[in-house]
Amino acid sequence: MITVLLVIHLMVAIAMIGVVLLQRSEGGGLGIGGGGGGGGMSGFLTGRGTANLLTRTTAILAAMFMTTSILLTILSTQSSRPRSILDELPATAPVAPVAPAPGAPESSTAPQPAEPAAPAQPSVPVE
Repeated sequence: MITVLLVIHLMVAIAMIGVVLLQRSEGGGLGIGGGGGGGGMSGFLTGRGTANLLTRTTAILAAMFMTTSILLTILSTQSSRPRSILDELPATAPVAPVAPAPGAPESSTAPQPAEPAAPAQPSVPVE
């Protein structure tokens, strides 16, 4: 059910984007597709009836988008599936520190060098 509703939601969103992009800009915006005589796209979808149709279509698609958004939210909260990937991870016990073997020295287990190493001398040719 959620998958079907999600597909419908995406189709409504794509249709709403297309309808909004077809509408004529009323505020000038970027000045694209505005008035002007000449040619190009200035005469495309400029009638008052077409503007009303696109406005109504945008309003209907926006209402459908909000409805599907609310339904998806309700369905996702009622779902029995885990909401997080962390819920799917198995619970593990914390790892306890390992005690040293009997008879081992109590100092650190890393071998200690006998003498500190001398710093490396730069190899500079003598002139």
